[in-house]
Amino acid sequence: MTALAQGPDGRHRCSWVSQTADFIPYHDDEWGWPVTDDRHLFEKLCLESFQSGLSWRTILAKRDNFRAAFGNFDAATVAAFDDTDIARLLQDAGIIRHRGKIEAVINNAARALEVVEEKGSLAAYVWSFEPDPGELGTPQSMTTSASAIAMSKDMKKRGWKFVGPTTVFAFMQSMGLLNDHAEGCCIREAVDQARARLVRP
Repeated sequence: MTALAQGPDGRHRCSWVSQTADFIPYHDDEWGWPVTDDRHLFEKLCLESFQSGLSWRTILAKRDNFRAAFGNFDAATVAAFDDTDIARLLQDAGIIRHRGKIEAVINNAARALEVVEEKGSLAAYVWSFEPDPGELGTPQSMTTSASAIAMSKDMKKRGWKFVGPTTVFAFMQSMGLLNDHAEGCCIREAVDQARARLVRP
């Protein structure tokens, strides 16, 4: 597969965007742009864990449903979920009804609060694992990296669930901890500039 695909507007983007028109705004406005907002970071970690074994297209289509079901991914709200909430979520056809993943999100909310208590913010913790450019290959040629493996290992040690190295790397790609837009993609340069301006937490 070539690294680029021409969109309906004539602009060249990462080839995965051609799977569905729904991917274009996600690709242009979200994927790879650096994020330092704790709520957004926690949401993406949760959605990446739900994606495990599924396609991102499926998750993206249900994202608003997930937000409604999980208190807009406010970590303190989700950490307080109990068996009644789990039962409610297992009946919610708008999300992925996987008990293990639902319970993992609730567990991970509590772990996120512990990280905030220790590090000051989830963003400070996440960005401490920002990949060194030297460990990265050609854009979109890798499914994990040394930094993603290190972050996954540390998260698991802290008790997080569904945070394997591939999941963590996908999170890093989407949250702008690296710029994995293909060379020649119409968004790549703007993301580079955004990362250069970013004040790391």
